[in-house]
Amino acid sequence: MSPYLAAISIYPIKSLDRIDVNQATILESGALQHDREFALFDEQGRFINGKRNAKVHLLRSAFDAEFKLLSLQLQGTDQRATFHVDEERTALEAWLSNYFGFPVKFVQNTVTGFPDDTNALGPTVISTGTIEEIASWFPDVSVDEMRLRLRTNLEIGGVPAFWEDQLFAQAGQCVQFQVGEVLFEGINPCQRCVVPARDSKIGEATANFQKIFVTQRRESLPPWTTPARFNHFYRVAVNTNVPQSETGKVLHKGDIVKILSVSESKLS
Repeated sequence: MSPYLAAISIYPIKSLDRIDVNQATILESGALQHDREFALFDEQGRFINGKRNAKVHLLRSAFDAEFKLLSLQLQGTDQRATFHVDEERTALEAWLSNYFGFPVKFVQNTVTGFPDDTNALGPTVISTGTIEEIASWFPDVSVDEMRLRLRTNLEIGGVPAFWEDQLFAQAGQCVQFQVGEVLFEGINPCQRCVVPARDSKIGEATANFQKIFVTQRRESLPPWTTPARFNHFYRVAVNTNVPQSETGKVLHKGDIVKILSVSESKLS
């Protein structure tokens, strides 16, 4: 079976819930339209995310089809509120401030969104096999729960675990690959934070998660990877850039994935 795009996930609000879509448009920055388009900030201008605030895990979010009406709900309760993100921004920020216990700003960026890696603005890529393999390291974590924890955009099917390690090369190089009609540049293996170690819904930590992950990742490193790119082994999935020539092109679930070539890159 040829590698194919098995799933597309976007995260309209950075650190909050995903939406699975059948297609996604490439923005001029290389990001997927609506992915990490919104973010929550505190008074110091810092992201409010799962790394710093466990209450993020308990907040469920959902948008309408136009990404204008936002519904928020507290996990395990009937407390729900709906806001128009343009017309009711003040009320939305007041609700969030009350929930977190400090002033919150709800900020939008339709150009680049708010990516984790500002040197690689494209979507993150992982394979279904990788998610399944990592979940097998943790008996109490299901495959879909691991998928929720890793929070990647593009999931590749029809390939073995860690197949996506072919999508980066030596520092200073990128791997060009194509998904449907869209050209990508694979940049580096994604460094993980504390979030994958926690239950995606309640924030409870999985015991020894990072230690087990690092040990298993090192032992299962595939022969096609570039070991020099691993200064540590708490890395999985691939960060990408997308050339501006791809602006406006559309990814579709089911698109065929092809690795093209290795080329020089200004980024590492």
